[in-house]
Amino acid sequence: MAVVLPAVVEELLSEMAAAVQESARSTGPRSLKFLFGSSATQALDLVDRQSITLISSPSGRRVYQVLGSSGKTYTCLASCHYCSCPAFAFSVLRKSDSILCKHLLAVYLSQVMRTCQQLSVSDKQLTDILLMEKKQEA
Repeated sequence: MAVVLPAVVEELLSEMAAAVQESARSTGPRSLKFLFGSSATQALDLVDRQSITLISSPSGRRVYQVLGSSGKTYTCLASCHYCSCPAFAFSVLRKSDSILCKHLLAVYLSQVMRTCQQLSVSDKQLTDILLMEKKQEA
């Protein structure tokens, strides 16, 4: 079943993108709650609070920063399905209970809903942002 779920998630996000373009958002939240449980509600709350920022550099590198409900900022890499939060490390990587944390789900939802804030920085600034995050984890 672990192989099937990511395809289901991709399909759901594609359907939500189509629904958003048609301005018919009513079916998405129920489907999200079915697949992700309480994480879906928490992720939608992060999107509603505009807590997701896409940081991009001239070289094409892209990272997302999500201001979590605790006030801590987490770095998400959508291209490889990664989040720096402890829930991702524990529930997704270690226990394999979930396929996404609420922060990563919020990133995908903000992409679909086109509500992601955007910030352009230099390559050096992006490197500094990532190094700063690494220092805070240590």
